Amino acid sequence: MAKKSKKQQSGGTPATVALTSAGVDHTVHAYEHDPAHPSYGEEAAEAMGVSPERVFKTLVAEVDGALTVAVVPVSGSLDLKALASAVGGKRAAMADPALAERTTGYVRGGISPLGQRKRLPTVLDASAKDHATICVSAGRRGLEVELAPTALAELTSAVLAPIARA
Repeated sequence: MAKKSKKQQSGGTPATVALTSAGVDHTVHAYEHDPAHPSYGEEAAEAMGVSPERVFKTLVAEVDGALTVAVVPVSGSLDLKALASAVGGKRAAMADPALAERTTGYVRGGISPLGQRKRLPTVLDASAKDHATICVSAGRRGLEVELAPTALAELTSAVLAPIARA
């Protein structure tokens, strides 16, 4: 397991603070982020030696004009129609990255579904329930948190729905 960085030990990110405050069992994994890597999520899976099906990326989309968080395995992609349907909407499109960063308080590649500046409706891909634990961003590039998918769903008030494409 990776060591916690000094920043993590001295208070952490809003995501890790939220987990600790809620008393949720979790493990923090830190790794050296390579800015040249083409995929943040695949880089995390490789660095941690975890199957890409267990590492989930956090994406921000607009559903009928409202920002919505989608959490899907890095091994697949987001099905925008399925996301819209999961929240009772008609149309979905990826959100402007700058808007996603301002709204969540995190930088792209480090957006966590936890501890966001503004709590957004969240949809967790149903495949998460196939795993005892999954990994999501802990709030910055090179930092992941591993936790039970039920805990993530509870903390984010997420809807579980099949929103990923292989």
